Amino acid sequence: MNVVKSTDSLFNIKNNVVVLTGATGYLGTRFAHILSKNGSNVILVDIDEKKCHLLEKTLRKKYKTNPSYFCINIENKLAVQDMTKKILKTYKRIDALINNAHFVPKTHPDRDSSFEDFPLDLWKKTIDTNLTGTFICSQEIGREMSKVQNGVIVNISSIYGLVGSDQRIYGKSRLNTPASYAATKGGIVNLTRFLAAYWNKKNIRVNTLTLGGIYNPKVHQDNFVENYSKKTIVGRMASINDFDGSIIFLLSKASSYMTGSNLVIDGGWTSW
Repeated sequence: MNVVKSTDSLFNIKNNVVVLTGATGYLGTRFAHILSKNGSNVILVDIDEKKCHLLEKTLRKKYKTNPSYFCINIENKLAVQDMTKKILKTYKRIDALINNAHFVPKTHPDRDSSFEDFPLDLWKKTIDTNLTGTFICSQEIGREMSKVQNGVIVNISSIYGLVGSDQRIYGKSRLNTPASYAATKGGIVNLTRFLAAYWNKKNIRVNTLTLGGIYNPKVHQDNFVENYSKKTIVGRMASINDFDGSIIFLLSKASSYMTGSNLVIDGGWTSW
């Protein structure tokens, strides 16, 4: 008879070395805190050095972990290579990579252009950050994981990588995302499948975490929140802490039989 033991050890990520891109954004900051709270040493990767420095200092003081940061552009292959070498020199290994960095044109004067007139430079910039950046980080860090035959990669995607953006709910809010965003997020889902299959004998698990809209009181107005919430089965937007459990699950042994999969946490948006 098998003895049933506590599942606590299954979700243990203590002392893991986790590289987190897009670390100082709204979701990235939350991930940094929840991973640090659970004992991981988080390597913060972002282009905002001031925010990186402040976040690193906060994590170190609050959780007594050993974080660090790199202020680099993940579209730069040489910069990612150099970062990877420095991480290995300091920490001796990389246990996990979370590809969370993304670009959405928010302030560009042409960001609200129709699809027919959408600027090519914005299309290319979105591809470069969201897809090429994910490719480069996965390539360089995955290369090192492959050498030791151990590692986890989680790629962050969006419901708009699965279904079309419902333009009706946005009105004049300027919160809608363009075609370039949808194309990259859809690409990430299938890049995940490719990498999982490619590293099938290297003990590197690769999964996608696809998220629904996250409520941000600094950005979202009541009218938009109401319209969005009606599209979900649970009747609300996601809270920033709704993904705490899913990211720990994907990084831990609890998901050891899961690779090439897409974990969709969207309040039922894509289930109607």
